[in-house]
Amino acid sequence: MAIIEGFGVKNFRVLHDVTIGKLSANQKSEPLTPFTVVIGKNGSGKSSLFDAFGFVADCLATDVETACDMKQRGGFDRLISKGKTGAIRFEIYYRESAGERPITYELAIALDRLGRPFVESEVLKQRRKGQRHGRPFPFLRLTHGKGTVWAGEDAVGEDEAQSSEEDNTQTPVELTDPRQLGIATLGTLKEHPRIKRFRDFLKGWYLSYFYPDAARSLPSAGPQRHLNVHGDNIGNVVQYMEREHKDRFKNILARIATKIPGVKEIKTDVTLDKRVVIQFNDGAFGDPFFAQQMSDGTLKVFAYLLMLEDPAPPPFLCIEEPENGLYHKLLESLATEFREHANGKKNSPQIFVTTHQPYFVDALTPEEVWILEKGKEGFSTIQRVSELEIVRNLVEQGLPLGGLWYSDYLDSR
Repeated sequence: MAIIEGFGVKNFRVLHDVTIGKLSANQKSEPLTPFTVVIGKNGSGKSSLFDAFGFVADCLATDVETACDMKQRGGFDRLISKGKTGAIRFEIYYRESAGERPITYELAIALDRLGRPFVESEVLKQRRKGQRHGRPFPFLRLTHGKGTVWAGEDAVGEDEAQSSEEDNTQTPVELTDPRQLGIATLGTLKEHPRIKRFRDFLKGWYLSYFYPDAARSLPSAGPQRHLNVHGDNIGNVVQYMEREHKDRFKNILARIATKIPGVKEIKTDVTLDKRVVIQFNDGAFGDPFFAQQMSDGTLKVFAYLLMLEDPAPPPFLCIEEPENGLYHKLLESLATEFREHANGKKNSPQIFVTTHQPYFVDALTPEEVWILEKGKEGFSTIQRVSELEIVRNLVEQGLPLGGLWYSDYLDSR
């Protein structure tokens, strides 16, 4: 499964210039791990980094103006870093698999002369086939909706001046809507398989905005394959798992039983008006408890395990502060669950988590953790914890990473 090795953000809220992992121009850095966790104090930029992923995904799902104007964002003027002008920029460096040439996607969003957000530039680039070193070349380059695309699996351009007119893999492109991403249209054409795969990868990202009250709703009956971002179709997913993947669903129940004492059985029932309810049985009472009666923590752990056991998991899974509402002794085991599923193997998701809970961090290694801090100018800085020598040494001596964070050893200043 594809994996993001690096992600760069410029001029997005407090993320004036932040990079995690490896980028095409930063080859000496180590790539992101399959399980990556970002920590930091309140206001350090964790939510902004989480939303940076969500914003890029929303730009594909809708358009850049709609993505800017979504309720949690409030428009381009509130998204661009304070005191800054120009474009908001993103860079994604990823591989389809371990043996594939990496691909870089660059996206710049600015305001047009009427003050409307539009795609200022969009680039996809890759090294030539057989080229192990050196800079990559574009196979999609658009500026203000106009540019060039190179067809096939291997063709790339030459440089900023582009390749010669004799190159029959090169096609001029002009989009009709400057608010739409070029990959949204070109990724539907069979002559552009690399763009299609990247579009499908980005389209498959899952950002969890799960909250327990949504899981307590009574959706209309009907099996559904995947949990949605809010979790209000959790009963439909249970229906699907009960019907299509009974053994896998039993495995989820077994895991829950080890983490939440008393939960012995979970099943669904359909009411007379064709709504689905989830029933929890603890074995002590004849009548089951319903989701509406269960604690936030029970519903949350159940939702996360259901999400991880998805037979067709998303390639990239983002979760913001999974510790909210959970008993602190559950957090280390939850972090371990995430790592076991994000193992870098085929069909396993890459998992990205933000947290401010030391008990969760206790289960992690310094290579998996990045710490965000607020810089002197009010913008975020980020550092991989493994770059702090004293922390590496203390962890090697057996001290838990979360405890070191609580004791301020992870503060690089």
